[in-house]
Amino acid sequence: MDINKIPKIKHTDSGNFFLLAGPCAIEGEEMALRIAERIVEITNKLQIPYIFKGSYRKANRSRIDSFSGIGDEKALKILRKVSETFDVPTVTDIHAAEEAAMAAEYVDVLQIPAFLCRQTDLLVAAANTGKVVNIKKGQFLSPESMVFAVNKVRDSHNNQVILTDRGTMFGYQDMIVDYRGIPAMKQFDVPVVLDITHSLQQPNQSSGVTGGKPELIETVARAGIAVGADGLFIETHFDPGNAKSDGANMLHLDLLEGLMTRLVEIRKVVNTF
Repeated sequence: MDINKIPKIKHTDSGNFFLLAGPCAIEGEEMALRIAERIVEITNKLQIPYIFKGSYRKANRSRIDSFSGIGDEKALKILRKVSETFDVPTVTDIHAAEEAAMAAEYVDVLQIPAFLCRQTDLLVAAANTGKVVNIKKGQFLSPESMVFAVNKVRDSHNNQVILTDRGTMFGYQDMIVDYRGIPAMKQFDVPVVLDITHSLQQPNQSSGVTGGKPELIETVARAGIAVGADGLFIETHFDPGNAKSDGANMLHLDLLEGLMTRLVEIRKVVNTF
């Protein structure tokens, strides 16, 4: 998979990692455009290839009263507007096979959630759209076993596959990153992304609201670049404390430029070896 095949992606000759970033969920048009505008400014300044991320619906919630979305079509239209306004590609999650064709009308990359990465019908439906398919590694799977998910897409006549590591369950309420998984999955001849913010989740809290450790975002990101991650996935918001989903582990938008600047410098060093 060559990321140059992603429509509208820029700065691919810079030698930088690529970035999938945005809010956890699309909460409205104004917030999505505000976040996208700032990230586009940063990534253009630092020449980082960029894909805007936003979930049009959150299907995997601990509680029935948790925010799940503003409506599928409304959120997908906002994703399209972000793409048209800032001339950037977009990525969103899908949760069932019948959603693939619908979402593909609006975005450039279809993302398979970690808990669903073994669902054959979902992978095949995503592949059949002809879009790039980003598969998140299940928290319960080894990196080596992700080759079977990759092959399901490739066997459906779509070679545009990305793999994303989002951590591995450690006990009941913690996640860890096994950095050996990045080179292991790169052997499948796919770009490998490290999902920084979800790797710092603290799931299964008694409150039914997932916790997180955002103070470790830079630590995990630095290590990911050092071991050769091709891309990074970061959820960010200008007001994480009031975000409607995953606020506990999101990066404050004001901190993104400094983090990206430091990571670009690390990438330059990595590229010399």
